[in-house]
Amino acid sequence: MDANILVVRLSSLGDVVLTAPVYRHLKASWPGCRITVLVKPAYAPVLRGNPNIDAVETFSCLPKAVALARSGGFTHLLDLHGTLRSLLIRRLSGVKNISTYRKDALARRFFVAFGLRSPALERHTVQRYLDALIPWGLRPEGGELALGELGAHPAAGIAARNVLLIQTAFLGDTALTLPLSRELKSALPGSRLTVLTLPQLAPLFSGSSWIDAVLVDDKRGIHGRLLGFWELAQRLARERFDLAVIPHRSLRSALLAYLAGIPRRVGFSSSAGRWLLTDRVPFTWLMHDLERNLSLLKPLAPRWRPRPDESRYLVASTAQRAAVERRLEAAGIKAGARLVGVHPGAAWGTKRWLPERFCELCRRLRAAQAQVLLIGGADDRALCARIAKDSGALDWSGRTTIEDLKALMPRLRLFITNDSGPMHLAAGSGTPTLALFGPTTRELGFFPYGPGHRVLEADLSCRPCGLHGSNRCPHGHFLCMRLLSTELVWQAAREMLEKKTAAA
Repeated sequence: MDANILVVRLSSLGDVVLTAPVYRHLKASWPGCRITVLVKPAYAPVLRGNPNIDAVETFSCLPKAVALARSGGFTHLLDLHGTLRSLLIRRLSGVKNISTYRKDALARRFFVAFGLRSPALERHTVQRYLDALIPWGLRPEGGELALGELGAHPAAGIAARNVLLIQTAFLGDTALTLPLSRELKSALPGSRLTVLTLPQLAPLFSGSSWIDAVLVDDKRGIHGRLLGFWELAQRLARERFDLAVIPHRSLRSALLAYLAGIPRRVGFSSSAGRWLLTDRVPFTWLMHDLERNLSLLKPLAPRWRPRPDESRYLVASTAQRAAVERRLEAAGIKAGARLVGVHPGAAWGTKRWLPERFCELCRRLRAAQAQVLLIGGADDRALCARIAKDSGALDWSGRTTIEDLKALMPRLRLFITNDSGPMHLAAGSGTPTLALFGPTTRELGFFPYGPGHRVLEADLSCRPCGLHGSNRCPHGHFLCMRLLSTELVWQAAREMLEKKTAAA
């Protein structure tokens, strides 16, 4: 359809970012259409470079906006703003086909003032944007963002020579910065790349040819005190970095780069220390965390595009792979064995599937001629010992380092896990991963990234109940995990194993 569409969205950065799925669905439904977006000048760079947008116009005043709408030959006008100003634009535009998204502002006010809930508030803003296409006969589904839709950056391009990447969060968060470190090295050829991370996570970066050095931030130890923090900042200052890339959204990370005197500091717009950054990239929950991290390249390399194998980013040394192979052989697991890894633990209690169901799942796997290997940290040893005793699975909990896991993951036919750090190590190794999600959801962006993985989760209105989960279900029923039956998980595991075996 040769529609000429004007889209109006005159609000904040986050709102503008969330309109991207609308343009993709319009282009998919009407391949011949032309899309022009009217936006505030400050947010135009977010949309420029989006492959689904043909033109970006900036709003200066109401008369000029109306003149644009009347003179642009538009056949359709999509109002994604829903205010008096956008009402005047569409009423005075003379455009025949007009649709407006439902802002539900009154429902929001009643909820804030009186705690009155409304079904309208349970729908994500992106879905309400997409619903505005329904009057035009379109039925769009799927509101995720794609990396290429974030557009360019107004200060794109840099010739950095000495780069610092700061990530001092959990294992999973840190693992998902590895693709960013690889692409930084690729986008800034000839540069030296140093990673600042927690002491226990430093081995995660070993074997990565694109990382030149690893520094540690012992923020729970010596660097957690004021003097230690200052000494770390001075240590970084002596390295004379000219660029800091900071996927960690804490005030501490941004302050560290600032005190180190690093002249250019790139991070997310939602960072607690965003006012200390020189370049702020939009943050959205509608994108996988791996891709969110990669979006930090936008100010540095505007022509960069993700590689087809972006989901494969973990590399173990030859010596470590050989050591793990010897250990497996000593345990009676030969090369080519149908080996399944199972991780029943998690940092938070509500993220853990029921132990008795893990036991039954392991028994079924072994009955299907698979050998089962339990992994976990030192805190998981009692849990894994119980499962091993009841199922006959081999227990390596508390006896594997990060380097061991990097070498082990490619040997597995399947990895079954709760939402956890090892889940990302498996996915980053290309190992088919079956993830069980309870209090957290895919929409938070931390599901196993790449092809061949699956997430099982229950459709409940109380999910997610937090970003990381909690030790107890806030509603007392724990249905998010209880509804994931052993049979459901077993059927998914069997299908993935059969697919892997057929492909081998």
